Amino acid sequence: MRIPAHSVCTAIRDDIVAGVYERGSRLTEELLARRYGVSRVPVREALRTLEAEGFVVTRRHAGACVAEPTEQEASDLLEMRMLLEPLGAARAAQRRTEAHLKVLRGLVRLGQERARRGNSEDLRSLGGWFHETLAQASGSPALTSTLAQLRHKIAWMYAVEAPANPVESWAEHGGIVDAVARGDSERARTITALHTERATSAHRLRFAGRPAAPERPDRVRTSQHPVNTPSLRH
Repeated sequence: MRIPAHSVCTAIRDDIVAGVYERGSRLTEELLARRYGVSRVPVREALRTLEAEGFVVTRRHAGACVAEPTEQEASDLLEMRMLLEPLGAARAAQRRTEAHLKVLRGLVRLGQERARRGNSEDLRSLGGWFHETLAQASGSPALTSTLAQLRHKIAWMYAVEAPANPVESWAEHGGIVDAVARGDSERARTITALHTERATSAHRLRFAGRPAAPERPDRVRTSQHPVNTPSLRH
């Protein structure tokens, strides 16, 4: 059965973000099809999508390659997120459903519990789920999609230090949810803007001052995202 291009796209994107493919390295259709166990057709479609998203560029005589973002481009992403996440929170206060609130409150409870225990790895995942759910609660597919792309790119370009005070960070998450639950869009916007600004200071550019990798298609680490599996055939 034909594997959907979006599944291949997700796998390649995740591996780019994880550093499986270095910046500037070539992405040949044959290599990718073999690595993910699919035909070249979904790979070709996935590369077009990833090029539109900015993860891949097409170079003359080289074909598809992992993009090499500049420090300015990386900085712009953080600035965009600082503008859009507060907007998403404000929209969520106006459009959220009870289902969104239930998930957000559950994540806050877990986050606060893990923060008290000092489980930093759990907190990273919970934080990602929280902000993804908050974006979905905005009721705007375009905004949700844009914020998701920003999160992927920022995770690719930046290493993030754990919050100095995770309990305080999750208290801010709780404040955002309270404002969203009350329908107070301005309060939700304000707390989210403060939270995002504080989080931004913990980002450290991964490639600052480092040259890009040479164009070697074989220079990849083991992928953690096989695509041609039974779970994706439903």
